[in-house]
Amino acid sequence: MGRRAWAWFAAVLGCLLLAPGALAVKQAVAATAIGGPLNLLLVGIDPRNDWTAPLADSIIVAHIPADRSGAYLFSVPRDLVVQIPAFAKSGSPTQRTKINAAMALGSRIGERRYDPAQGFELLAQAVGDVTGIRRFDAGAVLNFGGFRKLVDAIGGVSLPVDQDVVSEHLKPDGHGRDRLPECPGHDNCHRPYIGVQKTYPKSEQPVHFKGWEALDFCRQRYGLPHSDYDRQRHQRQFVAALAKKLKRTIIGDPAKLVQVTTALGSSLTFIGGGRGVAEWAQALKVLRIKDMTGVGLPGSALFEGGLYQGEQLPRTVGPFFTAVVQDSIPAYLRANPGVVTVDH
Repeated sequence: MGRRAWAWFAAVLGCLLLAPGALAVKQAVAATAIGGPLNLLLVGIDPRNDWTAPLADSIIVAHIPADRSGAYLFSVPRDLVVQIPAFAKSGSPTQRTKINAAMALGSRIGERRYDPAQGFELLAQAVGDVTGIRRFDAGAVLNFGGFRKLVDAIGGVSLPVDQDVVSEHLKPDGHGRDRLPECPGHDNCHRPYIGVQKTYPKSEQPVHFKGWEALDFCRQRYGLPHSDYDRQRHQRQFVAALAKKLKRTIIGDPAKLVQVTTALGSSLTFIGGGRGVAEWAQALKVLRIKDMTGVGLPGSALFEGGLYQGEQLPRTVGPFFTAVVQDSIPAYLRANPGVVTVDH
């Protein structure tokens, strides 16, 4: 994996959209309401530079029931092997590869030029092919710098830590760990870091995270019992915690909203499905933000010819995806305990 930043699931749209009161600014709202069940696609990318194709390093689907009784968040493994459809806008042919590549394949708009919003289109198609969600109502692409800025702009985020986590990348003071002498450059060694490490001990009491700590914590998978699946859970936990903090701190405070959105700048690409932020705020103002449920999918390693190719999902998750499309997740979870896991 090298030094790739395991960046950022579009926490900000998940938070801004799922914290509706926070966005109740004085803007005109369309007469046609946003009704029915909603599915949002939240994507995090690793923007190493402006001329490198972005990969979707985190993919979260947020399902909001028609009755606005809460929200369900589930992660699509970034290394899930899928058939990515052809995409005329970028000239990308159909190909079988990891789903995170769909963002890169779809985003190309010219020689070493990439557009995250266009890449989102192809990724949404690929995720739709996996889940059966034929259209996402809204979505966002956020980079890891934006995630860090967001957390700092709202004064940090607190949440319990469900297992001991040790940073692969940072020292306790937040500086990068030293590298092995034979691994001086980017991505030329699998695990090039040495020396003292930042740690996040298990704690039933909420732990306060600054922006850099939140980003670092959500990047980690090495040393965790379920590797990337534990990391996915931590990302979902942060989406929920961020949404709740945003609702508490920004509701009724337009000045604070301006401060937060200014801090994000170009870190966030918003896809509103033809509707603006104010319309989404109005539609979701009755959402019970405290009732957010994270759901983990039972993925596993895919080997072909003795070589690791990526991740796969069992057929048993098909009925869960059907429940998402049919807006019947609570009934599915009650009738099928243990097929998917519910975050705690």
